[in-house]
Amino acid sequence: MTDAAATEPIEDELARSQIEHAEKKKRTGKVRIVGIGASIAIIAVVFAYVLPKIADYGEVWGVVTRMSWEWIVGLMVITVVNVLTNALPWMAALPGISFFHALRVACASSALSLVAPGGTAVAVATQYGMLKSWGFEGRPVGLAVGVTNIWGQLITYGFPVLALGALTAQGGRNSTLDWVALIGLGVFILIVAGFTVGLASERLTDRIGNKAAQVVTWLKHVIRKGPVGWSGADFVRFREEAIDLLRKRWHVLTITMIASQLAVFLVLLATLRAVGVHPEQVSVVEAFAAWSLIRALGSIPITPGGFGIEEVALTGALVGFGAGNAEAVAATLVYRFLTVVPTLVVGLAAAATYRLGKPKQAAVPA
Repeated sequence: MTDAAATEPIEDELARSQIEHAEKKKRTGKVRIVGIGASIAIIAVVFAYVLPKIADYGEVWGVVTRMSWEWIVGLMVITVVNVLTNALPWMAALPGISFFHALRVACASSALSLVAPGGTAVAVATQYGMLKSWGFEGRPVGLAVGVTNIWGQLITYGFPVLALGALTAQGGRNSTLDWVALIGLGVFILIVAGFTVGLASERLTDRIGNKAAQVVTWLKHVIRKGPVGWSGADFVRFREEAIDLLRKRWHVLTITMIASQLAVFLVLLATLRAVGVHPEQVSVVEAFAAWSLIRALGSIPITPGGFGIEEVALTGALVGFGAGNAEAVAATLVYRFLTVVPTLVVGLAAAATYRLGKPKQAAVPA
């Protein structure tokens, strides 16, 4: 057999692999385009048809322009506080990071998750990339990224359960909230169980890590890349560091995460009062129930940032609890503006300048 004949099967295999990779990339591109198109369609229908059906935009603008200057100043202050509290969980999860750099990471990841396809995946990649570029060590960075996201999900899905209990104690019910609370409780239990199992046994952690390394190495081999450089032993070290961090700082992490999320709720509550929705129409408990409902729904990656979905859900919940149609739409739009636009502006600026002003010292053990 000639050398040329011997290399033909290899060349054929390479050609097939390249064709398959190109076709897969093409399919992924088509799926992404369809997803973007569907998101745009949902958002357009909501803002051009659904919300105007609930209240005419002229009436909504009239409600907004009637806000007093005292409430406008108050909303600006609360909005600033809301943005600043984003840094607190990161300071708890990554000892040694400054408030300024923690705020940059939090806002940049939130902003990019709103404008780039991928949502949570984009946020995680942004967090990891920024921290690594600043010189923070690998495992502490991975631990901080993992813990902050897990704690955030726990609280997001735990709040509807708490809201349902508070609403029931007050003598009210909301069928949509019932279902969201039930689903939230299930997700909450799954996250806790998975996290607990992962930390419970060193042997199990080692086995999971080795198996994960085998799977990822096989996947990398398919695309003709080298094996991974980690194993179950790295998972065991990660487990030990996670246990150490949580043993020392779980209470600080929990308090800061709750404070960060409740700051968002305070924006909604203040907005309701600013546009004239009184406690007799929508109480604090009902406002919390409506807010926890949209937070849980917004975590489902249907549209970027939950645009369209959250507006309909929040407006419907507020009207259902007793707010006037125009006031409910006004509160929803003002609340969404105050919680999205400032974070977006600060976050995109932080992402664009992340190479500037690096920390002088990387994180140190707690």
